[in-house]
Amino acid sequence: MPAFTYIARDPATGREVRSTVEASTEANAIAALLNRNLLVVSIQEKMAKKGRTGGGSVRLSDMVMFTRQLATMIDAGLAMVQSLQTLAEQTEDKVLRDIIKDITSRVESGDSFSEALQKHPKVFNRLYCSMVGAGEKGGLLAEILARLATYLENTQRLRKKVKSAMMYPTVVTVVAIGITIFLLVKVVPVFAGIYKDFGGKLPAPTQFLVTLSNTLKSYFIEFVLLAGGMVFGWLWYIKTPPGRAFWDARRIKLPIFGHIAHKICIARFARTMASLIRAGVPILEVMAIVQNTVGNVVMENAIKTAAADIEKGEGISTALSKHPVFPTMIIRMMTAGEQTGKIDAMLERVADFLDEEIETILSGLTSLIEPILIVFLGVVVGGIVICMFLPIFKLSDLVSGRH
Repeated sequence: MPAFTYIARDPATGREVRSTVEASTEANAIAALLNRNLLVVSIQEKMAKKGRTGGGSVRLSDMVMFTRQLATMIDAGLAMVQSLQTLAEQTEDKVLRDIIKDITSRVESGDSFSEALQKHPKVFNRLYCSMVGAGEKGGLLAEILARLATYLENTQRLRKKVKSAMMYPTVVTVVAIGITIFLLVKVVPVFAGIYKDFGGKLPAPTQFLVTLSNTLKSYFIEFVLLAGGMVFGWLWYIKTPPGRAFWDARRIKLPIFGHIAHKICIARFARTMASLIRAGVPILEVMAIVQNTVGNVVMENAIKTAAADIEKGEGISTALSKHPVFPTMIIRMMTAGEQTGKIDAMLERVADFLDEEIETILSGLTSLIEPILIVFLGVVVGGIVICMFLPIFKLSDLVSGRH
């Protein structure tokens, strides 16, 4: 959208205002400024710099704050443009601030709020835009935004729980690998040199450790490049469609962690679907949005097939029950919801139950992983130390072997 540089005067205070405004035409820009009670002195189109593009990521916490504050302002009776202008002034994140300013200018130019949001798909996904659009049509925008903020808060809380649960084992594993490499590269060669002066044959575990140390020292750069290449190659592969399908089909079947990953996907499916149905979004559009937000290819394909069956006239629970990826519990809850006309409430209960179950599993897993990792670290380091001190217990044999 073109940007216009203007000089205007505020009739209330008499002060001069110099800034820019985005609008489809110069006439729309002038109209937007008049709506702000500004008298236009001069205005001209601003030339955009070639090669410069907008965009960027916005933190989920900032999205939650923006949505919650906007819902509160609209519920209090403030106009949309005034609310957006206030949020743009107090938002600290530069990317989000620029996006809010762009949305404000588009709304001033005549676009609906949902249409303005759709111009920024990297920040406002299809779920967000669809719920806002449904809220605008039903005259319940403040209520829908409040529900959307609650949905984002639940998503953020679950994401934090998973990250915090995985942080400790990740740190301990990295430390264990670092200590092991340090011992093999720096400590083991010192003992190897001492034992070499004694001569004789080293015990098998010690000889294996010395050989491993020599190999690692000789090909350390190659080893690092190989390990980095394997990690990079795997991360690249799982981002491709075949790789993502391969990984998603197997990660939900992994012991312990696969069970958690499956529950997280089901909870995301239930909560997203409940929010969209409660907002009044048509069921086929709900299925299309949920398909793109569930986060697992196996479930995406199942939802896509179920949507085709629903379009033919089948019930939601009947269509989903054909796919074993959806647990029996959620199917029965959805069946009861369809019969009572409260499927959104049933799905919300399922999501809350799964979130509590995930939190319990993660808490127990964190408590269990801590001693396991400590034992693992002790076994690795202790094993290396024992292997290096083993020849000392047979020092007489080494010396006699030398002679």
